[in-house]
Amino acid sequence: MANDRDRLLPRNPLLRQTVARLLFAAPVLSVMGCAEEDLGCIPYDEHEGRYDVSSRLPDGGVPNDLNCLQVCTKQTAHRCKVNSVPTTHPDGGQTLEPYTNCFTIVPAGCASDGRRPEGLQAARAEARCALGSHFARMAWLEAASVPAFLRLAEELKAHGAPAELIRAARRSAGEEVRHTRAARALARRHGATVPEVEVAPFSPRSLEALLHENAKEGCVGETHGALVAGWQARAARDAQVREALSQIAEDELRHAELSWAVEAWATERLSSDARQRLREARLAAFHDLERRVAQEEPDAVLVQQAGLPSRDAAMHLLQGLQVLIA
Repeated sequence: MANDRDRLLPRNPLLRQTVARLLFAAPVLSVMGCAEEDLGCIPYDEHEGRYDVSSRLPDGGVPNDLNCLQVCTKQTAHRCKVNSVPTTHPDGGQTLEPYTNCFTIVPAGCASDGRRPEGLQAARAEARCALGSHFARMAWLEAASVPAFLRLAEELKAHGAPAELIRAARRSAGEEVRHTRAARALARRHGATVPEVEVAPFSPRSLEALLHENAKEGCVGETHGALVAGWQARAARDAQVREALSQIAEDELRHAELSWAVEAWATERLSSDARQRLREARLAAFHDLERRVAQEEPDAVLVQQAGLPSRDAAMHLLQGLQVLIA
């Protein structure tokens, strides 16, 4: 538990009370008779993932559903869909900017995804079993969160955010480095190799575009990740997993608090229409997460040894988060 004197942001009582209430139902572990070597080795399935880019075509044109693969930064993208996001400029003018959904095949099974940066390149972990793949992908995503938080800090500074938000974003990047080491150690223990993180160069974006990513990756993704990490810290049979996830869960809860604090600060600077679009983006991200969780049942070895919630438990946790997301 972090010392309050070291905190950069005030606590978010509703967030913390909601997470604590949901974790109260987590299994209380009895480790008697658990064989640590009984880890299993189960094939690890792939699934279709999505990332979003706001780029135009190389000639400056607006992409459409037929040519949008040209703006997808990952070579493994196999389909795409173009949307338009109304963007308000400093002079008060408003234009429709392209917002492309790129779909690719990525490894499945990591419930605590961290804050994925725009332009994150697809990677595949080398592993022999489900546990190795899970922790390798977790380490990869924790590492990807480092540039995401550094970019957030720079963008907050550019948009005139309070110093405490900027400092909190930079500290979060440092905490993700520690998370990466912990997850990498777990992956190595199960014979897995963590792939390198590659991120396409960042480009400046509007405050509204920043907030759309923050809504998806922060308010939804990190809030859910903190909750799942807290569940794993109580439910995993593996003592090393419980120890690592206990610290990660507390850090991720602060990262979620940062996400909500960024939204609270920035939405005062948006028009009513932009605030409504932001709310819709947050709800869309939550429903996308609901659909993904409803379609996946974690392998038994991941539920038992890594402490992942079963599909039914995960859906219960998500339902409890609605009070925050709606």
